[in-house]
Amino acid sequence: MTEVQSLTQAAFSNWSEALRVEFNQALGNGCVGKTLVSENDRVRVWMLRLEPGERIGFHQHVLDYFWTAVTPGRAISHMDDGTTVEAVYAVGDTKHHHYGPGEYKIHDLVNTGDAPLIFTTVEFLDSDNAPLPVPDTLRQG
Repeated sequence: MTEVQSLTQAAFSNWSEALRVEFNQALGNGCVGKTLVSENDRVRVWMLRLEPGERIGFHQHVLDYFWTAVTPGRAISHMDDGTTVEAVYAVGDTKHHHYGPGEYKIHDLVNTGDAPLIFTTVEFLDSDNAPLPVPDTLRQG
């Protein structure tokens, strides 16, 4: 696994100090949703529900995965390249991601809409990278 890039770069100058500190602590945080609803030897299935204004903090994706929007909405993400991305989601929007050996992405997500924003995320455990640990407190049931 490679190290997180330094946040002293100009690309991160528009981030608050708190965001920069949290970002630097996100390496190894494999909690890509709020609740791990199902897990077997092939996949992890996550649910993420964010109320208006709610945020899931920085987390690291190392496994191949896809997400699907269950509800429509709007959000912003602070990305590991220093950019802030705005997105609008429709029900059923889906995006697949692949990470080669040692590759990863770190980001957060903030619901900027006026209704709950819900996603399902499925991670594939047979990816090029080993899965990151997940605390038992996030496992459903």
